[in-house]
Amino acid sequence: MNASPPLRVRFAPSPTGHLHIGGARTALFNWLEARHQGGSFILRIEDTDAERSTAESIQAILESLRWLGLDWDEGPYLQTQRRAFYDEAAQRLLAAGKAYRCYCSKEELEAMREAAKARGEKPRYDGRCRARSAPVPGVPPVVRFKTEAAGDTVVHDLILGEVRFNNAELDDLVIQRSDGTPTYNFAVVVDDATMGITHVIRGNDHLNNTPRQIQLYQGLGYPVPRFAHAPLILGTDKARLSKRHGATSVLAYRDLGYFPQALVNYLARLGWSHGDQEVFSLQDLIRLFSIQDVGKTASAFNPEKLLWLNGLYLRQTSMEELAREVARRLPAHGVILNGSAAEATKLRQAAAALRERSKTLEEMTTAATIYFLDEVSYDAKAERKFLVPETVGILEEVAAHVERLDELSEATLTPIFNGICEERGVKMVAIAQPVRVALTGSTVSPGIYEVMQMLGREAVLRRLRRAAALVGGRSSVQ
Repeated sequence: MNASPPLRVRFAPSPTGHLHIGGARTALFNWLEARHQGGSFILRIEDTDAERSTAESIQAILESLRWLGLDWDEGPYLQTQRRAFYDEAAQRLLAAGKAYRCYCSKEELEAMREAAKARGEKPRYDGRCRARSAPVPGVPPVVRFKTEAAGDTVVHDLILGEVRFNNAELDDLVIQRSDGTPTYNFAVVVDDATMGITHVIRGNDHLNNTPRQIQLYQGLGYPVPRFAHAPLILGTDKARLSKRHGATSVLAYRDLGYFPQALVNYLARLGWSHGDQEVFSLQDLIRLFSIQDVGKTASAFNPEKLLWLNGLYLRQTSMEELAREVARRLPAHGVILNGSAAEATKLRQAAAALRERSKTLEEMTTAATIYFLDEVSYDAKAERKFLVPETVGILEEVAAHVERLDELSEATLTPIFNGICEERGVKMVAIAQPVRVALTGSTVSPGIYEVMQMLGREAVLRRLRRAAALVGGRSSVQ
């Protein structure tokens, strides 16, 4: 008995935009199956849509896959560079009488559709050019494949099981346009066959294409690959995932400060599971994943679950790496770094202070900007509530005490704040919140002593006095 050929799978996106979540999961499932079985993962770019395909989209797809860590063994192959394969296959079908040239005009095709609708039937081509022997002068023909009209085409799907299609529902498919370019279903079959693809793993929105493709494989004498159609990803409202459900581009999640490991982990769990386990390393996924374990029902994309998972990965990341990520992102927030040792220390301190309260790198970076900007912007609500005439005295009193200190630490600051609270007969929050808003612009931050220590004496004094002067200035105008 002959051994099965080594597994070869492919990911074949169209370069008409960025790589989105659904496509990324398809790439991941293919990649994991290849790595699990010791097979090959081939990358093919289906760029025959000349009007919509762009070089920028190709680069965005490659960048997304690299960021996710999904390396490919062959490719990227471009369909636009494979025209000879499609021409040869079309000529072979014509020579064997399994395809024919169709000269029907747009008007004839429209009339066919309208007549079918009037009879209450599904619009389809009626095959009238099958018997036409002579060309029509001045009309460039398309090439149509002679689809089997009787019986069923059966898909033995690794996820969905046996799926039957009535051949009577299928008309003669155009495989080559009048300009000689191949249509999607034809190019896919020729590519997969000539590249030796053994398993086609894709979303089940392609399921209706599969009977046509199986007939093309058979007509060309190619072995039919195994198919696996994964259910689509839905939004929380059970509609198909789209931009209205939030960020869907892989690179958008990168820019928002998500970790690639978190996104890979989350995408793997959309349709596949291993007991109740939620967190998987890449090696775990390679060891445990099987395409046949993917469920038949659609999965809902839950942004909150992904955010939780990303926070988990963030908290497991070293302070040094977090500090590097924050430093890389700060310039986009208007912070110009100088590379000094003091700055490096402050970056590590900021990472340590913010790691437990952040869920994304961008959230952490936004919170860290207060330690590096000369001035902060005040949240309007926080400013109205805490930077008021009644708190000017508190800000000035804290500043006066800080000015006498050589070092800011919990040990030196605690007696100051406790003393002011006791003297004024108020709770700590009445002192800390005005100071926090003056120093950070917000009512939310790490502990007030930690904030003051990281900012340093001069920055604390400058911000306290600026806030007090701002409130004083407003009061004098009023």
